[in-house]
Amino acid sequence: QVQLVESGGGLVQPGGSLRLSCAASGRTFSRYRMGWFRQAPGKEREFVATIDQSGGNTDYADSVKGRFTISRDNAKNTVYLQMNSLKPEDTASYYCAAKDISVPIYKYWGQGTQVTVSS
Repeated sequence: QVQLVESGGGLVQPGGSLRLSCAASGRTFSRYRMGWFRQAPGKEREFVATIDQSGGNTDYADSVKGRFTISRDNAKNTVYLQMNSLKPEDTASYYCAAKDISVPIYKYWGQGTQVTVSS
């Protein structure tokens, strides 16, 4: 089992940047594929980005490609989401999630961190 705690959210102006962090407990962080998801008020949760266990493969939603970068540091049990060129439509609660290699779904979720993009 793994527990996830996000941080780094806040209020930023359009065009600005934020870096989200997700710290994981436990000694087996490196066995989990990690993902970032977001949910805006009144909307369904949507996929943002994912990174494999080694950090060598990543994938992004079309809406964030070229602006967001997911990375991980297995020595620190942490996954990051660098968000650049932020837009008002990026406003949402951002969640990190972990998927064990033996399970087809993201089983573990953090509590979320709020990102608000507004002038």
